[in-house]
Amino acid sequence: MSEEIHPFTISVNEDQISDLNARLSATRWPDQIPDSGWDYGCDQVWLKDLARYWAEEFDWRATENQINSFDHFLTEIDNQSFHFIHQKSPHEGALPLVLNHGWPGSVVEFLEVIHPLTNPEVYGGDPSDAFHVVAPSLPGYGWSKPPTEKGWGVNRTASAFVTLMNRLGYDKYGVQGGDWGSMVSRHMAHLDPTKVVGCHVNMMAAGPAGNEDDFADITPQEQQHFDRSSWYAAEDNGYFRIQETRPQTLGAGLNDSPVGLLSWIGEKFYGWTDHEDDLFSVVDRDTLLANVAVYWFTETINSSTRFYFENRQPGGMTMDSLGDVPLGVSAFPNELFVARKRWVEASHNVVFWREHEKGGHFASLEAPQIYIDDVREFFRGVR
Repeated sequence: MSEEIHPFTISVNEDQISDLNARLSATRWPDQIPDSGWDYGCDQVWLKDLARYWAEEFDWRATENQINSFDHFLTEIDNQSFHFIHQKSPHEGALPLVLNHGWPGSVVEFLEVIHPLTNPEVYGGDPSDAFHVVAPSLPGYGWSKPPTEKGWGVNRTASAFVTLMNRLGYDKYGVQGGDWGSMVSRHMAHLDPTKVVGCHVNMMAAGPAGNEDDFADITPQEQQHFDRSSWYAAEDNGYFRIQETRPQTLGAGLNDSPVGLLSWIGEKFYGWTDHEDDLFSVVDRDTLLANVAVYWFTETINSSTRFYFENRQPGGMTMDSLGDVPLGVSAFPNELFVARKRWVEASHNVVFWREHEKGGHFASLEAPQIYIDDVREFFRGVR
C-alpha cells in the first residue's frame, strides 16, 4: 500500500451536470395533502421551489471553484482512498486541527471557517490562535471512495485519521467534530492520547453516569436538551433506523433521483437547524445545494448511509473514555443530543462547556463566528 499523498482537484464533467438537469426536469412528483406542510415529511411546496432553483439558478462551477480554492489531497490508508483538505496556516506555531464532519454533511460545512482558523488576524483574531486545518471526508463520503469491504465505522475511521496525521508529520494536534465527526474525534483522542492535545465537539452524546444524582437539580437548559432528544427519539429518527438496517435498499432510490436525494437531506437541514420557519435565513440556499451536489456528483449517498450500519456492528463504534485528554463541548439548543454535563464529567476531563442560546446541528454553518470563537478559546487553554 502506497503512503504517498497526491494533490487533488475537483472536476465534474459537463455530462454529469447535463444529466443532473435532465433528471431534475423529469421528476415524477408524488401527491401531497393540501396545506399539510411538513406534517408528513419534506414539504413538497418547499421542495419544488428548491429543485427549480437547483436546475435553473444554482451555479455548480462557482461552487466547484470555491471548493478548489482550498488545498485538496488524496491518500490511501488501510486499503481505503481518502480525500482531505489540508490548509496550512502562514504562522509557524499554528496547531494542527482535524475537523470531522458527519451525515448529511461534508467538508462543505467547514468552508466558511477554515480561513479564519488558519489566518485569524485577517479576521480580527490573534495569530497565536492559528491552526493548520485538516478536514478529511469520512470513508464513502464526498471524494473519499466508497469502501469495498465491510467494517468502516467510527473506530476504524478514527484509526485511519490518526494514521493520516502521523503521515502528515504532526507530533501533536487537536480534533473537533459534530454528528459522526464528534464520535470520530472522541475516538481519535482515545487512540492517540499522547498526541491529541484536546477534543472539542458540538454534539455530545452520553448516557447517565450511574450515580444517585444523575437526574437531580436539572436546569432549564438541560431540560430543553432532554426534551429535544426525546422529540428526536419519538418523531425524527426513522431515517436512522433505515440507514442502520437497510441502507442498500434506500440507496437505490436516492442515488438515482436528485429530488429524492434533495428531499432526504433537505428535510434534515430544515429540521435540525435553529430557525423560524426559514432555513435559508440561517444556512444559505447555495451552501445547502453545494452539500447535496457533493453527494450527487460523487454518488456517495449509498456508501454514506452504510456508515450507520457499520457503527451498529460489534466493534464499529465504542464509547471509550478520553482519559486525561481535555474535552470541550459547545452546546446548542437545537442539537439532537447534548448530554448532561455531570454525566460527561464522570468519565471525561471536561475543561470547557459553553451553552448557547441559538444554534443547531450544523454549528459551523449556522453560527460560524460562535463556532470559531469556541474552538479558539478551548484550544487556547490546551495548546
